Amino acid sequence: MTTPELPTQYTPADVETRSYSRWESEGYFRADPGSSREPYSIVLPPPNVTGVLHIGHALDHSIQDALTRRARMRGKEALWVPGMDHAGIATQNVVERKLGAEGLSRHDLGRQAFVEKVWQWKEESGGAILGQMRRLGDSVDWSRERFTMDEGLSRAVQTIFKRLFDDGLIYRAERIINWCVRCHTALSDIEVEHSEDDGELVSIRYSDEVVVATTRAETMLGDTAVAVNPADERYTHLVGTYVELPLTGRRIPIVADEHVDPAFGTGAVKVTPAHDPNDFEIGRRHSLPSLTVMDEHGVITAHGPFQGLDRFEARPAVVAALRAEGRIVAEKRPYVHSVGHCSRCKTVVEPRLSLQWFVNVGPLAKEAGDAVRDGRTRIHPPELAKRYFDWVDDMHDWCISRQLWWGHRIPVWYGPAGEVVCVGPDEQPPAGYTQDPDVLDTWFSSALWPFSTLGWPEKTADLSRFYPTSVLVTGYDILFFWVARMMMFGLYAMEGQPPFQVVALHGMVRDQYGKKMSKSFGNVVDPLDWIDRFGADATRFTLLRGANPGADVAVSEEWAAGSRNFCNKIWNATRFALMNGAAVGELPSDLTAADRWILSRLQHTIEAADAAFEEFEFAKVSDLLYHFAWDEVCDWYLELAKIQIAEGRTGTRLVLGHVFDALLRLLHPLVPFVTEELWQAVTGGTSVMVAQWPVADPRYRDPAAESEITALQELVTEVRRFRSDQGLKPGQRVAARLGLSGTALAAQEAAIRSLLRLEEPGDGFSATARFAVAGVSVEIDTAGAIDVVAERKRLEKDLAVARKEAAQVSAKLGNEQFMAKAPEDVVAKVRARATQSGEDIARLEAQLAALPAG
Repeated sequence: MTTPELPTQYTPADVETRSYSRWESEGYFRADPGSSREPYSIVLPPPNVTGVLHIGHALDHSIQDALTRRARMRGKEALWVPGMDHAGIATQNVVERKLGAEGLSRHDLGRQAFVEKVWQWKEESGGAILGQMRRLGDSVDWSRERFTMDEGLSRAVQTIFKRLFDDGLIYRAERIINWCVRCHTALSDIEVEHSEDDGELVSIRYSDEVVVATTRAETMLGDTAVAVNPADERYTHLVGTYVELPLTGRRIPIVADEHVDPAFGTGAVKVTPAHDPNDFEIGRRHSLPSLTVMDEHGVITAHGPFQGLDRFEARPAVVAALRAEGRIVAEKRPYVHSVGHCSRCKTVVEPRLSLQWFVNVGPLAKEAGDAVRDGRTRIHPPELAKRYFDWVDDMHDWCISRQLWWGHRIPVWYGPAGEVVCVGPDEQPPAGYTQDPDVLDTWFSSALWPFSTLGWPEKTADLSRFYPTSVLVTGYDILFFWVARMMMFGLYAMEGQPPFQVVALHGMVRDQYGKKMSKSFGNVVDPLDWIDRFGADATRFTLLRGANPGADVAVSEEWAAGSRNFCNKIWNATRFALMNGAAVGELPSDLTAADRWILSRLQHTIEAADAAFEEFEFAKVSDLLYHFAWDEVCDWYLELAKIQIAEGRTGTRLVLGHVFDALLRLLHPLVPFVTEELWQAVTGGTSVMVAQWPVADPRYRDPAAESEITALQELVTEVRRFRSDQGLKPGQRVAARLGLSGTALAAQEAAIRSLLRLEEPGDGFSATARFAVAGVSVEIDTAGAIDVVAERKRLEKDLAVARKEAAQVSAKLGNEQFMAKAPEDVVAKVRARATQSGEDIARLEAQLAALPAG
């Protein structure tokens, strides 16, 4: 085989687009449901059609791609399903803003024309993230790309809605929901972002004995009771009596309810059932009326003086009116409290009583909890299972209707006499009936994702072959909002089969200081910028090196540059190996200790990588492959191999080829582009993507060789340290006598001398330094090689500093008062400093003693 010429430098841009296009055109990403191989499947958490690749996506996708590529190499029929979410509110907002720029609103177009406009935007401008996924190297099966509004998934949505409706698990009722007064729709909890905002806390006297406090004074216009705790003796005599609600003249009851915390404020709370979720529940328990005093625009609709005012205009007006009546007991400004905002438009969310569609989650959530408890689905890391149980064991009914035009229209029709009919995908609505105007929560359709993308409700080959999916990879932050809902619907639709065998959770990407990434902090990382500057492999490797299960991932530009350096190191090392005749072939039996050592270390690395992969410990996989490649292969074996090849050992060339072949295959799931280019150069093979995953071979385990080379490393490291301490330049040759006779390193003398630039001692050799390392005596003549006077001065200065440090820490450790009061970790640090300073003194004294007289 002719050795291919590799460029002297690795340029990611020259490799990435070419390699990805070839992988795609060769069909390496496509899965065959008719294959006899073991199935392995992942569905990509669908990014919003409005979205672009952000650093969280890059982490999530890098993990999934690593798992999928390894599964393919292990001989599995691997399917990674891509797709996008229609993102109801976000997409509608994008198109409405475009219309606004033209002086139009959606109402000017009408519903049908507006929806057509959204589809047009989706085809022309949506889905930019798909091309960005290619840049990252996602090996998804593009032939199976799905969209939550495509024909097949729409059919799935209608089918499951109809089944749930017929089973009594979907109902319509008035409940408190999150309402955006700008978007004019209900919001799910995940669409509400909470922040600590400045507000006001106003204490209002309802009667001589009852004072309540509120941050939303305008809602008092809708109060229908005051609640106290039944055990609060201050108010026992008032329970069942009435007070007059200020400003309104209405009489409202005082009720006793366990929800009230007697230690909070005055122990009495106002109850506004139509505008607060907790108050709504109190109202239900006590059969209180619910008075809506605010419309969908956030405008007050009750009590003349305030009618027509915006909620934020009404608030100070109500307080002023109360103050005029002498009802204000106290006002606290600013009062910092948690306030919910619409995640799309940042408007303050209003809790509001509204007629909406809900899923009765009780029986579905129980099944979702049981599936994890009985082991059908495993949550990893296991400690996050508790958080999952906390949610599914106490889940509230799910509001699934949204007052939007873009999305899956609710398949319910109303007759002229109030009839209600749910229409399935193969049914026609009765003549003269009108369809419900609302659409479904985006999370409703995405909850079907693991099986709707495989063809459900049809009994497809993909569904039969690849469901349940092997693993779901996602962030712990949507464990409830998406994962639990997929579990509920998957178990319901697929007759008790959960949608995935494992839920592998990762954390959020943070900056190098552990801070959340935010535009306001100026620490947001654009992964596309990193791909442009450092390459896709370096971007992926930076993220994976920090990816511990369930833990947040810290990244920095410095670490991305380090990952780029690692890719360059692998490139240069492979190029060196090829230039020195590395070849893939059958290994000979007469191998050197160094050859046998690197082969043995390779087996350990394969086993450790496999174990870490199985536990989704990508940080560990990355770290061990990094150190095997950089430390053991590049820093040690290549240096030893260079010596052996110069000695004419052809077997070393085959070992080089064998090691680089395996190393590049091990690294491929993490850094696919550089490994593809190098693996083809080393092996002449078609693609590393379809190469076999390395399997540890016990024949190459060699403890004796590992022991021998470990001793060599210890000796070489210590002598190099001595040379550095003595001021010898790395390339400077000095004479030395090595006591190797009778030791395990006797056969390694030539290699040791070459690595350490040590010449054979000639006539008149006189040692200026003597020490022993790893059972080997070392005598070195440094006379004439260093400036003895200058070196002695430097060492004496360093020794004085070390002795001063030792005296200071010794005094601290001898101080009884300090030892009694200092925290354990502080004392431990002082002890560590004492140990280190003692070692420094011993080392410096030895170096001084080793200096020749002069």
